[in-house]
Amino acid sequence: MDQLSLDSELQLLQNFYQIVVEFFANYSFQLVGAILIFLIGLFVASKVSKGLNRFCLRKELDPTLSNFIASIVKIIILAGVMVICLNKLGVEITPFVAAIGAISLGAGLAVQGLLSNYSAGLSIIVTRLFVVGDTISVQGVTGVVKEVRLAYTLLSDEDEVQILIPNRHIVGEILHNSNHEKLVEASVGVAYDSDMEKVKQLLRGILDKHKLCENREPQIGIDEFADSSVNFSLRYWVPTEQYHQLRMAVNDDIFAELQRANVQIPFPQREVKLLGE
Repeated sequence: MDQLSLDSELQLLQNFYQIVVEFFANYSFQLVGAILIFLIGLFVASKVSKGLNRFCLRKELDPTLSNFIASIVKIIILAGVMVICLNKLGVEITPFVAAIGAISLGAGLAVQGLLSNYSAGLSIIVTRLFVVGDTISVQGVTGVVKEVRLAYTLLSDEDEVQILIPNRHIVGEILHNSNHEKLVEASVGVAYDSDMEKVKQLLRGILDKHKLCENREPQIGIDEFADSSVNFSLRYWVPTEQYHQLRMAVNDDIFAELQRANVQIPFPQREVKLLGE
């Protein structure tokens, strides 16, 4: 029995060796040709993709859209190269296409969330809701757009915190896009007997001292006649990445300049009377 088992294993090994030899004898040239075609196709796809990306950038197309177009072209070229390679090896393509379709259907049902991110990302890139460098506010977060991918958008705030938002949470939501800037809204109260025109000029002089956005004029004026004070409102735009830095610097200067000009900043007061029995 041992001898028979050994003979059977040797026979199987010999048959396998024969199959391998016949395969390389019959298909070696096709295999080498397919490998060469694939390598050449990979090289051509990479060169075409990079060249197309540079061309789009020279035409001042959005970098995100340029990268997306270049990637799609590369994938299409590689898909064509794979078809040519399979034909070179004598492989029938139709069963593979059917199998890929069935697998894609099952995978699509399993990864609906991921696919919705990709479709939303495609919508963002094509419609250009925002581009790299814009300041957006969505889903309760605000930041500068650093990168737009098909699956997600990457933001960064002044503290260099990286905020990753899946694209399906952006498309269809209320989106605020202030380009490269962010609005600061502040309020300061002064006493009713103050020289209001003087206060207004003082506040405008403070804003003029700081590096604010030059393409938008600051807005200063009386906002409210409160119980204890006349409240001035200030609205000015600053670079997003310096939002807190400039906002606090302006507040410091306002407090110091009002004190220097002897302008009173009143605080609420209550008069309490005790009634006797």
